[in-house]
Amino acid sequence: MSLIDTIQDLVAQVPDLVQPLVVAAAGAIPFVEGEGAVAIGIIGGIHPALAAVAAMVGNFLCVAALVLLSSGARNAVVTRHRANVRAREAVTVGGGAGAGSRPAEGSGTAAGETAGEGRGVERRAKFQRAYERYGVPGVSLLGPLLLPTHFTATMLAASGVGKARILVWQAVAIVGWTTLTALVVSGVLSAVG
Repeated sequence: MSLIDTIQDLVAQVPDLVQPLVVAAAGAIPFVEGEGAVAIGIIGGIHPALAAVAAMVGNFLCVAALVLLSSGARNAVVTRHRANVRAREAVTVGGGAGAGSRPAEGSGTAAGETAGEGRGVERRAKFQRAYERYGVPGVSLLGPLLLPTHFTATMLAASGVGKARILVWQAVAIVGWTTLTALVVSGVLSAVG
């Protein structure tokens, strides 16, 4: 039984009031996201509008949390790096011993950077090409075709793009793609049924 089947079974088994919460939780899962969650909800018998709103909320809340965490982590790393650079410059200007040996330890390619990171490197390269070509709006709107919004939003935050800008464009993308999927799934079900 796949993850999608498990979630659909759960939607069918819980009370009507809890079903949108299950759809929202499904929207928070990478690769399921709002698009998959709305399809699960509609197929599970939830009204398409309610399923769409629940899927959007679940997807957006997870993406927002990731953006805030990634942005905070990036700020911490940048702040610490700046402090280290200032400390090294102070030692170099002051003529302290050992100033030249410290940068050499952190430079170069570490073994962990090359071993076992093939997929991560490919994803980062794919993201970087798309970001350079389309910018934040394009990556956010076209991102679900290439990578889950969770990865796209996290990469944007790690790149230093402002949180508000990321969240606005991710919200537009989540609403757009989830609405489109809801319309398609509802249309197919009404044509078949």
